[in-house]
Amino acid sequence: MADMDPFEQAQIQLARALKVQKISDALSARLRKPEREITVAIPVTMDDGTTRVFEGYRVQYSSLRGPYKGGIRYHPDADINEVRALAFWMTFKCAVAGIPMGGGKGGITVDPKTLSAGEIERLTRGFVQRLAPILGPYMDVPGPDVGTNAVVLGIIADEYSEIVGKPTPAVATGKPINEGGSEGRAAATGAGGMHTLMALLPHLTKKKPAQMTVAIQGFGNVGSFLARNLFSEGFKIIAVSDSKGGIHSEKGLNPDAVERYKKDNSTLKGFPGTKSITNEKLLELPCEIVVPAALENAITKHNAKKIRANIVLEMANGPTSTEADDILFKKGIAVVPDILANSGGVVVSTYEWEQNLKGEHWSEKDVLDKLRKLLNRESKNVWERSKKLKTDLRRAAFALALERLEKALGAKTAK
Repeated sequence: MADMDPFEQAQIQLARALKVQKISDALSARLRKPEREITVAIPVTMDDGTTRVFEGYRVQYSSLRGPYKGGIRYHPDADINEVRALAFWMTFKCAVAGIPMGGGKGGITVDPKTLSAGEIERLTRGFVQRLAPILGPYMDVPGPDVGTNAVVLGIIADEYSEIVGKPTPAVATGKPINEGGSEGRAAATGAGGMHTLMALLPHLTKKKPAQMTVAIQGFGNVGSFLARNLFSEGFKIIAVSDSKGGIHSEKGLNPDAVERYKKDNSTLKGFPGTKSITNEKLLELPCEIVVPAALENAITKHNAKKIRANIVLEMANGPTSTEADDILFKKGIAVVPDILANSGGVVVSTYEWEQNLKGEHWSEKDVLDKLRKLLNRESKNVWERSKKLKTDLRRAAFALALERLEKALGAKTAK
């Protein structure tokens, strides 16, 4: 349960960053509110012939640095406040990554697990029909998020293309590869988290990966790819969890074996040689690195004092409340912020958009090499900014983003 409204939390993060990075009044005013937000009602004919109306949202927060960019989530708790906060964070994530995109986000209040494939397709097409006037490769480019996948993004691109009367794959990213998707997109967020961690690790600890234990809350697309990446680098994965709970073994887990078990059994529980653990207790395990890779507000003022890791790698969006940030900082725990740590997904989404616009298809090696180089560079930039400003990594990342947004505003107002 969130301690506060997520958008309120986002604004507090901005206010904190403004204490270490001065910006113009014009930019400050622009960042207080989104440029546009829309709520739509989407009637869907269900498989049984009845009609249900779902509520959907799209928030276009900032276009200072490029087209609005951000995922669409299908989740029963999605609401306009959450989507607004996520769009705010996307604005900063794209700026920290140095990619030519603005910030946006979308969502539908729905539990996709309760819908058939046909119902999800009709819901998605209905959503696009209502949003089409404000979407487009140079206006707003949705991507995947919680509860959506390549199939859904392919439907979005297909429906938009039908509406405008021509193939327009660059309107959405995270699509199936045979529909204009990018190689490496599925692995991108997890790979990006690993590259960010590896770039910062020498500054945060004297230990080598083989000496470090990791607990990962959230073994979905992001968490499972990250686990495999870290395992291949020599880290010992001692716990993973999903929405139903988790497993823990001090001897370590092989993520590939865990993934196969989950696929066969639809659960992590019962994996040989492990003890069951709750999502809450996983975060409190004694380990070097804890990774919140599920939903917002995993670490709050209520459990921050119990965190025993030395490093928090934020792979979810907004997983640490502002009160928890203060507690972790006082405990000397380094927090690698979400707007840097999980930016790999939007970076490779931008590469997909670029490939679609140019009519190109890059190899997975080329895509992931570009991602690694970019995140090595930007992680170094954030670290150097934190030293210069004598502040934590989150404020340093926000400060770097603010500087880049200020430059973009200056370029626009100079025209």
